[in-house]
Amino acid sequence: MARNGGIGIIHRYLSAKEVEKVKRAEGYVIDTPTASGLSHNARPRPQHPSATYKDLDEKMEEAGVSSILVVQEGKLMGVVTRRDVALIDDPNEPVSKIMTPRKELIVGRPGIGFEEARDIVQANRIKILPLVDEENRLKGLVTSKDILNQMRRPFASLDKRGQLLVGAAVGVKEGFLQRAERLIKSGANALVIDIAHGHSDLAIDALVALKKHFPTMDVIAGNVATAEGTRDLIDAGADGIKVGVGPGSIGDITKAIAGGASTVMLGSSLAGTDESPGQTLIKGGKKVKIIRGMAGYGANLSNKERQQLKDDVFEIVPEGVEGVVPYRGAVSGIIRQLVGGLCSGVSYCGAHDIEGMQANAEFIRITPAGRKESGSHDISEI
Repeated sequence: MARNGGIGIIHRYLSAKEVEKVKRAEGYVIDTPTASGLSHNARPRPQHPSATYKDLDEKMEEAGVSSILVVQEGKLMGVVTRRDVALIDDPNEPVSKIMTPRKELIVGRPGIGFEEARDIVQANRIKILPLVDEENRLKGLVTSKDILNQMRRPFASLDKRGQLLVGAAVGVKEGFLQRAERLIKSGANALVIDIAHGHSDLAIDALVALKKHFPTMDVIAGNVATAEGTRDLIDAGADGIKVGVGPGSIGDITKAIAGGASTVMLGSSLAGTDESPGQTLIKGGKKVKIIRGMAGYGANLSNKERQQLKDDVFEIVPEGVEGVVPYRGAVSGIIRQLVGGLCSGVSYCGAHDIEGMQANAEFIRITPAGRKESGSHDISEI
């Protein structure tokens, strides 16, 4: 979603590690290459000069990378690539003997801008650009791959560090503040309060608590269907409001934006894509994906909080649906269709942009028959 200009929301039943995955996916500056374990973009931590070729090869293979930094006491000593290790016969050979030494490396300064980093990488035809301070301490890393990704996706939603934007949902019951803290530490850019009825004391109390403990964090609350509910959430500190309970359709995107919405939230429209969870099956000769609402029967039955209900499944009251949706391929294709539909809606309102559409749009009531005739009829859809 972020790569295509939107933002995805991690479900409240998924851990903060999902946020970390998004943040590791790309970003032209890797801020903490010295972090223990695997650092940003699944790159292994820098190695000590005394490490052996065998140590290095295993870590590079594990992380799926072609180069690794060599650091001693925080200072950059050199770089080793797969090309270097391919020429070594002794697996116990120390890294210091096969690395490209620091004096031969092209480096950048901490805080380097995207354009400058891109120019250095392109001019010198290098794959990695270590960032060091005046005392040669390693402070970051830029890779040609991440620069290329950002050049290919000029409309991607990025944070100040060039990493993809991502939001995450929290509940309203015990432990939601602790979860919010974990999500924020993992890099979440926004929190979404996930509750079926947004105009309730539970939702408002959770919103107040979140804004009190994390005042600089954007919090989206809802869902609501009345002006009163919207006002109460705004008064409680919400930075964004989810409007609408129950129904949803891709045709409603243009109407929502025309009515004043800043963005729309999609679920089922994306459920059949490659990137969505769920098993792909063949049904009636066509590909479909299984989906289930997290308030549905199956999700409730498998939820750890509901394990005590195994012997009495009739105590579960499902509020969501389960079923199959047509397989739709990559999410990027769906997004292009949705954006194209929105562009058409803008033009139909005699406008050139969203602001013009919002100024020109008129809403009128139509009969059920009129709505039916507004869609395709008298033909069999393919």
